Amino acid sequence: MRVLGIDPGSETLGWGVIEGTGLKYAAVDFGTVRSDTKKAFSERLLTVYNGVADVIEKFGPDVVSIEDTFYAKNVSVAMKLGQVRGVILLLAGQRGIEIAEYAPRLIKQTIVGHGNAEKQQVGEMVKLLLRLKAAPKPHDTADALAIAICHFHHAGMRDRIAKAK
Repeated sequence: MRVLGIDPGSETLGWGVIEGTGLKYAAVDFGTVRSDTKKAFSERLLTVYNGVADVIEKFGPDVVSIEDTFYAKNVSVAMKLGQVRGVILLLAGQRGIEIAEYAPRLIKQTIVGHGNAEKQQVGEMVKLLLRLKAAPKPHDTADALAIAICHFHHAGMRDRIAKAK
């Protein structure tokens, strides 16, 4: 299985591709899609769409794993992130790719062991779990890889439960 993890962002969107089976997986590649904050938001959404479309075309993921919506004090920020998520969900749907959504606290709990983990802790655990030489930078890429790892752990559990029945 090949999973594309997405950490949605309107300025910097992190992505990470992981491949494997069950709980055995490895990083394939990771990076960011950056949008010019001086451009209109609609143009930034197009940049996100095109950037993620290129990643999907290059790596051919079986699943797009994305961070679910979260509570934000700033309504404007939450709305923009929702629009970025919508672009990613649309793109995956157009390509017929399975979509998995995970809450930020569940991702942190899965990767670090508690839902209030700091970004540095997530990065260090991603480094250990993927046997990388250094924590991925910027943190958006580490978060995207964490989202993909989270899918491997939870999808594997769903598969084991289904087989047990």
